[in-house]
Amino acid sequence: MVAMPVWDTAGRAAAATARGARTAAQRVLSGGRRATTGTGRAIGRVRSRFAGGETGMIRLFDLHALSAAGDTLITVGLAGTIFFAVPLGEARTKVALYLLVTMVPFALLAPLIGPLLDHVRHGRRYALASTMLGRAILAWLIADHLDELALYPAAFGILVLSRGYGVARAAAVPRLLPEPLGLSQVNARGSVYGSLAGLVVLPLGLAAFWFGPQWPLRVATVIFLVGMVIALRLPARADSDPPETPQPFPAAWRRRDRNGERERVFAGRLVVATVVGSATHRALYGFLLIFLAFAIRAGELPSRLVGLSLGDGITLGVVSGALVAGTFLAVAAGSRLRIRHPIAVQAGGLLVAGVVATAATIWFTLPLVVLLCLVTAVSSGLAKLAVDSSIQERLPERLRATAFAHSETVLMLAFVAGAGVGLIPIPGRLGVTMVAGLLLLAVVRTALVAVLLRGDRLSGRPAAAAPAPERAAVEAPPEPIRDPADRGAAE
Repeated sequence: MVAMPVWDTAGRAAAATARGARTAAQRVLSGGRRATTGTGRAIGRVRSRFAGGETGMIRLFDLHALSAAGDTLITVGLAGTIFFAVPLGEARTKVALYLLVTMVPFALLAPLIGPLLDHVRHGRRYALASTMLGRAILAWLIADHLDELALYPAAFGILVLSRGYGVARAAAVPRLLPEPLGLSQVNARGSVYGSLAGLVVLPLGLAAFWFGPQWPLRVATVIFLVGMVIALRLPARADSDPPETPQPFPAAWRRRDRNGERERVFAGRLVVATVVGSATHRALYGFLLIFLAFAIRAGELPSRLVGLSLGDGITLGVVSGALVAGTFLAVAAGSRLRIRHPIAVQAGGLLVAGVVATAATIWFTLPLVVLLCLVTAVSSGLAKLAVDSSIQERLPERLRATAFAHSETVLMLAFVAGAGVGLIPIPGRLGVTMVAGLLLLAVVRTALVAVLLRGDRLSGRPAAAAPAPERAAVEAPPEPIRDPADRGAAE
């Protein structure tokens, strides 16, 4: 009988201990939930402030982040196969083949993307979702055919869909533009989202590449599928209003104005000048990217930085990092700027790049080459923002997707041209000297254009929709039938 109180006491103690442990666990879990919820709310507030409080713009930014993350993973998978895993001479051949088989056909096909998207602009959400789904499928196919020629057609398809996504997204921005922000700010903030997503996912891609070059592509497939869902959840106003009288599908390629004459896509000197200026930047960017990569592998670039001798891999990482960092700095600065004089912005960027290139020619050191890459990337990023803002503001919505497709084609051809010249075996110092000389000519030309167009400014708001033509101007109404007696009385 004595044992009963002992067991009761032990039972009560065990129950109290269990209640205490449960209470402590609940407090820990509730604290973790509060911390997670607090972090999530803080991130949500930042996203909302970044997008001007516009829900549709928040989702469009999320979609662009997923697209950029997937493209980064595809780049990691392809770069390891085409450039790093083969000898120097074979790498030149593979890069040239990649440019020839993928980017050149894309440049020929890209002008068709814009009219196609203009034709289906009242279903823009589904067009964006289709580009994400297509890239997911092709990324999975590339993962299974990395060592075969099928890699190049699939990479071409991904490039076309990626540019199609970019054109459709840029055309949707004015439809979701929040009131307190300008076009150049929204374009830059979207690019910041994409750059941050690429930086965040890059370590994941490198870790996946350690298991095999196909794994970054498989992860990209999952990311693109998530992006497809986000695209379908965009608000309905991202789509344009359907036309009252839909045109036949082939008519989308035949641009005619109200008088029946062929309509120019790039209307206005400012739009044309900004596209030409940005093409100069893209050619310079493409040349530096390819030329410096092969110069480092060939040992023709100084590899000492802060008194340390770096290996080829680290030197290439520093140069590539300068290009990536410059692009991020450009979009970060653009997110706070309203670009009013786009040509002046481009001329200033070329001038700074020319000064740095001249210094790199005189003192041929790795820090100056890295600074040249950084300045070039910043200038190229700001030049692209100027192009997007000019098209979104100066061109009507019915031409916007076509204009973006044409501008992307011009910029891609400029990049391919610069990269193609960079494939030519040129001594390192001579290549930088060529860059300095060409930049001097580009600065003179762009400065003259900036002076001629100094009174042409951007306002930061999209172009107003053109009024629909009145039917009376097209077809006169029939004359009413009068009674003969009335006609006689009138006479």
